[in-house]
Amino acid sequence: MRLIKKRVVLHFPGFEPLDGAAHRARYERSARQSSAVWGYSLEVGTPDGGSDPLSFEVTTSGEVPGAAEMAPGEDPAPATWQTKSRIHMVDHDMFVRRLRSGNTLSQIAAGFRSCAQIMLEGGMRGYFRHAWRFGLFFLFPFLLTALAIALTAQIAVAPYSLGFSPWHMLWSGPLALCFFIFAFLPFSERFHTLHLFADWNMAVALGRMHRADFNDWLEERASAVRKALDEEADEYVISSHSMGSNVAAHVIGILLEREPEIFKGKRVVFASLGSAILQCALLSSANLLRARVGLIARCPEISWLDVQCLTDSINFYKVPVVAVCGHPDARPAKMLLIRVKQMLTREHYRKIRKDQLRVHRQYVLGPDLKAPFDFTLMTSGPMPASVFAYPEQDRLPA
Repeated sequence: MRLIKKRVVLHFPGFEPLDGAAHRARYERSARQSSAVWGYSLEVGTPDGGSDPLSFEVTTSGEVPGAAEMAPGEDPAPATWQTKSRIHMVDHDMFVRRLRSGNTLSQIAAGFRSCAQIMLEGGMRGYFRHAWRFGLFFLFPFLLTALAIALTAQIAVAPYSLGFSPWHMLWSGPLALCFFIFAFLPFSERFHTLHLFADWNMAVALGRMHRADFNDWLEERASAVRKALDEEADEYVISSHSMGSNVAAHVIGILLEREPEIFKGKRVVFASLGSAILQCALLSSANLLRARVGLIARCPEISWLDVQCLTDSINFYKVPVVAVCGHPDARPAKMLLIRVKQMLTREHYRKIRKDQLRVHRQYVLGPDLKAPFDFTLMTSGPMPASVFAYPEQDRLPA
């Protein structure tokens, strides 16, 4: 198998309040964990000045075991390997911060509005049909907040309900407000409730495509990604995590609409990690997103690897995303089913397993142990990213 010497990576992170620099810092931490586990050398470069999206170079290298052993008359095998990967972080931090910028009341109102829109467009029905755990993930923050609002109202009207004078509501009203602000809101942050409300707002925007600011930004990102694809490389990896998979599908779809032959002659791997494409694509209005999924699936140069995890409730486990998006005749994405507990020590896994958002982030974080999937090796290692579709294959030259 031909090793990769030069790679271009376009990474679309998930819905997190991290800019390109913060994602690069996380990548470096995770890469150092990976290099320690697998035993290869690593160098992470500084960000390119003025790059947009933020880009940096990662160099990995190591020895090839048994390279010196050869039969008489054979050409000597290379004793070492080295791979240079140019990483472009196509983050959407500006929208995360914009959707979280309002006061608490406006964020709650916007969240429940997005909830109603998703229900009316059949999204919730689709979630429970294809992945009931994702359906529960959708409902949880709204049910929790609705319960708190009902309890707040009950505290406010308690004196009247008990037959006391309505004047007593002069103290029960402020008491109810204090309960909501100083008890419920801090408690709800354990479950990232307002952050999830903003996430669902973005899901509606990327499904409906009704917001000019989102649409213009996607067009701009497509132009920036087009420039990155001009760089010569042995392999191009388009990786995306969670909500970033929707951004990636739109951006790559835009490029394919503009230039159907854009990837001709290139080796391209589209890797969706814990993908949330169906979070948006199951909305009845998401016709454009579903069409762009079809363009990616039908592009002969693109190999689609859909990485899914049983213990991650925030993904559509074992769901064929291409077919569900309305393209049963197109080439399906190759599913890679992973287990987080195989990547971490028992103590580490026990510590995080009840935090679903933390488990969901593990796709792009460093491992404690050698496992069938490693984000750093897929994006910066010497083997083609496509080898991760086959768990039995080696991750390093052997």
